[in-house]
Amino acid sequence: MNGSTEREELLAAHFDAFHTARAGSGFVSALYAEAMGDAYPADVAPYSSCDRQLLETAAARLQLRPGEDLADVGCGTGGVGLWLARELRARLTGLDISPAAVRIAAARAAGFVPAARAVFLTGTLEATGLRDGVVDGVVCVDALANASDRVQALAEFGRVLRPGGRAVMTRAGASGLRQTVTEQAYAAGLELEFVDERPGEPAMWGRLYRLWQARAVDLRRELGDVQADGMLREAERMLPRLAGREALVVTLRKPGGGG
Repeated sequence: MNGSTEREELLAAHFDAFHTARAGSGFVSALYAEAMGDAYPADVAPYSSCDRQLLETAAARLQLRPGEDLADVGCGTGGVGLWLARELRARLTGLDISPAAVRIAAARAAGFVPAARAVFLTGTLEATGLRDGVVDGVVCVDALANASDRVQALAEFGRVLRPGGRAVMTRAGASGLRQTVTEQAYAAGLELEFVDERPGEPAMWGRLYRLWQARAVDLRRELGDVQADGMLREAERMLPRLAGREALVVTLRKPGGGG
C-alpha cells in the first residue's frame, strides 16, 4: 500500500464516521442554523461555511446554462451541488472520498432534482475519476484544504472542465491568501477570474465553535465521545486563528471556449 492510498483510506474512514454520526441527529444542524441565523440554508443543511450568500455567489459565477453539467467535488452529503443543480437546471455529478456521504447524498437527491439529473460517486480531489472535459462547471466548498496537493487538485478541476468552464471554490487562510490563490491557479493552468470576499465567514465560525464548546455535553450525548472530541479540538485550535482569517470565493476559468 503506497502512502497516497493509505492516506485516502484514512480520510475515507474519517469522513464516513463524520457524516454517519451527523446524519443520525439534527442537533448539529441546529447549531449551524443558530450560528448562521437567517443566512442558514435549511434545505442544504450544510456542515460547512455554506450560507445563502455563498450559494448565490456560486450560482452567478458558474454562469451555467440549463442542461449543462456541474461537478460538486468534495460534495459531502450533497446539499450544495443539489441546490445549484436545482437553481441552474444543471445535471449534477457529486464526488466525495466518503462512501457514506455518497450514499446519503444520493438519498437526498429526489428532494431537489429529477433522478436522471444527479449522480453521486466516490472520488478524490486529485483524482475524480471523470473523463477529460466532461463538465461545464465545478464547485468545491470547504474541501480543498483536504487535498494532499492543492495545485494537483486544481489541475484536476481543469482537466475535467470543458474549455471556458469555471471552477468556483471557497478558500480561507491567513494574510497572503490572495497571492497564494493566484500562484496556484497559474501553476494549474487556470485563469483567475473573480475573487469575492466573505467578510462574515470568520465570525460565523467563531459563533459556531463557541456553541460547540457551550453544548459539549449535548454533543457527546448526540454524537458520542469520538466525534464530539474531534469537534471540540477543532474549536480550540481554530478559535485563536479567526482574528487573522481571510475567507474568499475564488472563480477560476479554463482557457478556451466562447467566453
